[in-house]
Amino acid sequence: MSFTRQLRDENQDIFQAIFNHPFVDGIGKKDVPNDSIAHYIKADFEYLNAFMRIYGIALSKSDKREDIRFFGEQIQFVLNSENHPHHNFCDHIGIGYEELQGHPLPPTADHYIKHMMYHAQTGGLAETISALLPCPWTYLEIGQELMSKYKPKKNHPFYPWISFYADERFGKIVTEMRNRLDEFAEHTSWDEQKKIKEAFRKSCQLELAFWEMAYTCEDWPMKELVIGR
Repeated sequence: MSFTRQLRDENQDIFQAIFNHPFVDGIGKKDVPNDSIAHYIKADFEYLNAFMRIYGIALSKSDKREDIRFFGEQIQFVLNSENHPHHNFCDHIGIGYEELQGHPLPPTADHYIKHMMYHAQTGGLAETISALLPCPWTYLEIGQELMSKYKPKKNHPFYPWISFYADERFGKIVTEMRNRLDEFAEHTSWDEQKKIKEAFRKSCQLELAFWEMAYTCEDWPMKELVIGR
């Protein structure tokens, strides 16, 4: 069994909880509150900006040109392609994409970014990838799960979103990231593998929490800053 297959099996409970989440399942059912969709886009836009920066850290840690090329391509993919699912959501709720950009991060998204950044700054390339991988991997399987369960046609309001993440091109990204992590894990110690597993599981947990954050429109308590004299 490969290292990433082991990671997937160890985190089946979280993957299944993500599939069952009312936001995720609601995409297939065509039943997600508009406010939740808007909250999701606001947070995900900033999250993906941070994700690209962490890809940049991974690129800076890479010794091989094929790894440098791969992480550079992923930055371009997020920048130029992963806005398409956002546009699908925006079109559905009737709000312009630009209106949902530049908003403060909710607590869960803020924590998720700092978690990934911590592992990218303090760990090696394998640990960095392990913190990044659950995002594309869970989205790939969400797309596949919704395609299998609901078999959406092109007139489904969220067909562009579902088909984007279920697509073979997106699956190839996950496969390439898995292959890299499998290769790097072969040359890590038991202690390093433990850190990799912990980073991966926490990112899985935060993926689930991100969906809940969006669904409930999570915000900071006592958000307004009051500066005393």
